[in-house]
Amino acid sequence: MGNTSRMTSLQRREQLIQVGRALFAAKGFEAVSVEEIAANAKVSKPIVYEHFGGKEGLYAVIVDREMRALTDALTATLSDPDMHPRQIVEKAALALLTYIEENAEGFQVLVRDSPSTDPAGSFNSLLGDISMRVEDLLTAAFKRQKLSTKGVPYYAQMLVGMTVFTGQYWADRPKVNKEQLAAYIVDLAWHGLSRLDSKPTLRFEGQRAQQIAAKAAREAAKDAAKSAAKGVAEDAAQESDSSSTPASAEPESDPSSPVESEDAN
Repeated sequence: MGNTSRMTSLQRREQLIQVGRALFAAKGFEAVSVEEIAANAKVSKPIVYEHFGGKEGLYAVIVDREMRALTDALTATLSDPDMHPRQIVEKAALALLTYIEENAEGFQVLVRDSPSTDPAGSFNSLLGDISMRVEDLLTAAFKRQKLSTKGVPYYAQMLVGMTVFTGQYWADRPKVNKEQLAAYIVDLAWHGLSRLDSKPTLRFEGQRAQQIAAKAAREAAKDAAKSAAKGVAEDAAQESDSSSTPASAEPESDPSSPVESEDAN
């Protein structure tokens, strides 16, 4: 086994964590076996059990470590309530993308389907905690802007979800650098946040939009009916005027006309 046999217990533990993280990131929890972990670490299966009690224990340690790293990175950016709202969005987006860039395998472990042994320690739980912090900041900002806070919990979920989902996409397709992607995210998020309506509604779809459209159609039909009725009335008035006008009298003979002159002769 070469140098691996001379590792200290702490070094062996770190090696197994690194091996397990790479395997879980590439294949997911269910597809990885203790045999595969041991083979990749060039140790026997009992060594894995000795340190972690099995793959579940190793997975839990890896997830806990990654969640701590990501939590620290994100909460640090959301700790200053006096920061400009746009700067908060910028720092949060950059913090997440930096974590993804520097901990690619760890991020893949977090976003993959995980065993439901500890829901409280799941990635979704972490995102829920982050969303609540964003919600607190948005609530304060909305109150300053005299906006309704009814939708704040949803806006917080949108911001976090948009950033995380985009980060997942970018992790597999890093065609732009971290700062450029953060600028894309912030551009979309900020222009939305800075132009929020106090009571937003759907314009073209949904029950209210359909009611408005139906009302507009009824009004248009009424106007069209009024115009048509007015046109009929005007036509009738014109016909009435023309029928009541007396016929023109026969024009008197012109005594100087050639015909009259011939009769006179």
